[in-house]
This record gives sequence, C-alpha cells and structure tokens, in this order.
Amino acid sequence: MSSYIDVAHPERHAPYLDIPDDVIEYLHYLDFVKLRSPRTVNGYYLDLRGFFRFMMQRWQRVADTTPPDEITLTGITTADIAQITKRDIFDYLDHARNADNGPKARARKLSSLRGFFHYMCTQVNKLATNPTENISLGTPQKALPKYLTETEAVTLLSHIQSDFYTRDYCIITLFLNCGMRLAELVTINMGDFRDDTIRITGKGNKERLVYLNNACLDALQRYRKDRASLPNLVDKDALFISNRTGKRLSARRVEQIVARCLQSAGLSGRGFSPHKLRHTAATLMYQGGVDMLALKEILGHENVSTTQIYTHINREQLKRAVAASPLASQKYVEEKPSSPAADSEDEDAPDSTDSR
Repeated sequence: MSSYIDVAHPERHAPYLDIPDDVIEYLHYLDFVKLRSPRTVNGYYLDLRGFFRFMMQRWQRVADTTPPDEITLTGITTADIAQITKRDIFDYLDHARNADNGPKARARKLSSLRGFFHYMCTQVNKLATNPTENISLGTPQKALPKYLTETEAVTLLSHIQSDFYTRDYCIITLFLNCGMRLAELVTINMGDFRDDTIRITGKGNKERLVYLNNACLDALQRYRKDRASLPNLVDKDALFISNRTGKRLSARRVEQIVARCLQSAGLSGRGFSPHKLRHTAATLMYQGGVDMLALKEILGHENVSTTQIYTHINREQLKRAVAASPLASQKYVEEKPSSPAADSEDEDAPDSTDSR
C-alpha cells in the first residue's frame, strides 16, 4: 500500500506511483529539498490524493458512485491542474466538511493544497495563478489536551495485564515519564541508550537526548532481562519486540497494548491513547515545576509556543490562585432592607435622559 511506512525503517516510504506526476515531483521536493520527514510527506500524499480523487469526479471522468480506491489519478496532466479554480478549492473544502472532517482536518487539507500550488507557481513555474491564494478558514480553536491525573497514571501502572508484562510495563512507563511520541517509541534501538540517557529521533529526523529517571531505568532493566531470554529474536537492534515473532513492534500493536492496559485499569472509553500519555507526562512535569524551556527540549517541540499549551491545563495552580484572593473568605452579605421612601423616590424619579 502506497501510504505504508515501514516502522523498522522510518526514513523510507513507498514511491507513491498512484498519483499525478506533478504531485510525485512535489513529494520528492518535500523529501529531498525541504527535508521533510517521511510521515510529513505521507500526510501530504494522502491529502493531495484525496483532493484529486474529488476533482476526477468533479471533472466527470469517473462515476459519482466509483469507490475512491478505484479512481485512477495517473492520467491527470499539468494542463488539467492549471484549470483548477478557487471555486474548486472552496467546493472541495465544503465536501470535506460534509464528510465529517473537523476544522483542524480541513485546515490541514488546505495547507497541503497551498503548499502544492505554491510549489507549482514559484518553484517550477508550471502554473500562472495559485487557486488557493487568499483562502483562509480561520484559526481552528485549540482544544486542551486530555491527560491522566497522577492518581490515574499510578492506577494504570498498577493494573497492567499482559502476556509480556515487563515489556508492556516498560512501554507505559516510558510514555508517562519521558513524554515521547508513539513513532519515537517504536523506533528506539538498543544502541540508543547511554548511562541514564536515551537518544530519541523525533520529527524531521531531529535527535534529542532525554534523561531517564529511576522508574524508567528499573523498568528497562527488568524488560531487557526478559528480552534477552527470547528464543526467536529477529530484530536484534529493536528495543520493543514481539514475543511471538521476535520482530519490532509496530505502532498499531503498541496502540493495542496501551488500549488493553487502559481497559484493565478501568480508564477506557475516555479518549486516552499513546499521545494522551505523552500529554500526561508533560502535564505532570509542568505541575511538578519543570521549566517551560526544559519541557520544550524534553518533548522535542520546535517552538516554545507549542509547549505553552500546558500552561493552560494546570488546574490545581489556577484553583490555588483564585483561592489566594484576599476576598476568598468574604462571608455572604445579607441584603439590607431599604426604606419605603427610598423605593418610592427611585420609582418616581424621572429619567435624566428623557427630561432633556
């Protein structure tokens, strides 16, 4: 499948042969010139493929009932792309909304289209006009990230049920303590550790060094011992492997492991996921007094503005701040009865504005 990225080789992706030539060239530009990560390139591929499937139906080159996967895009030429108008872009975004794409998803699709048409106009000069120019969907409202409380995190660690306990306990521990992304965790190799640190490869293949606390070191030591005793170790470099196949765990398998652990802890059905465990780690560190710049480095954020969302979710600090008001202990003041004369005077007093 052309959208597949091999977890063992995250620097690779499929050649994307089911899309127009101009889009293939654009993805190569993102890959080799802009040095975008394979997952970013893959995201552009999926968005642009969806757009041109829509255009094929709009151009009436396929029946409206044709399944998306059966729509062939390789025949779309530069001349076809040059015919695309601003109206087409608007209608596609409306189509995306009707397909239950939320504001963030539509904004991402528009960003993909902007990048492609900007490239066609300015980098290769194949188009004279950019149909996405001056189109704006506004700024999607940022939702506060979901996270587990400290008590819930301890409950999760205390209720892990697994056929490979030390491995799954280690996975949950690293998520909750290091705040790493799912894609970062599954690509960890045995050689990425040195003393009490781990080298993590994040977005854009950027590396960062994260220190491991005692809980992580203890979990890793116990898991490594069990890992070494597996009789069928295939991916010898991979940290987290399947005890059945001996191969590196996929991102999907880790999602299933996390979901099972959440269920056994009574925390399922609340929208928690591996990424929410990352939010949990960041939130608990921030609540514990970790400096914002230090938290930025731990999480691997490009800008501190991304990290600052955690300043809005420290509810206990907000609660204490309101409670610290000098008027917080003010007792309720009962209404004092007013004199009848005062009431009569207020009712009969002419409006100053009307008397002018």
